[in-house]
Amino acid sequence: MADRIEAAEEQIAHLIRLTEDLSGIVAKQADRIDLLERRVAMLLNRVAEPDEGGVFLADQRPPHW
Repeated sequence: MADRIEAAEEQIAHLIRLTEDLSGIVAKQADRIDLLERRVAMLLNRVAEPDEGGVFLADQRPPHW
């Protein structure tokens, strides 16, 4: 009986550690996603604004054309 309790305690400790590790990973991913979403929004705003010549960047032909 004591062996079963000890095995269960070991499994619980392992699961707690795993949960904490995964929580840290998810938190880092959420921070990274937030950063990337801000960067995409910034880039979309930049494309939507006209440049110095009054031409929208989205309407310009690429330089290789």
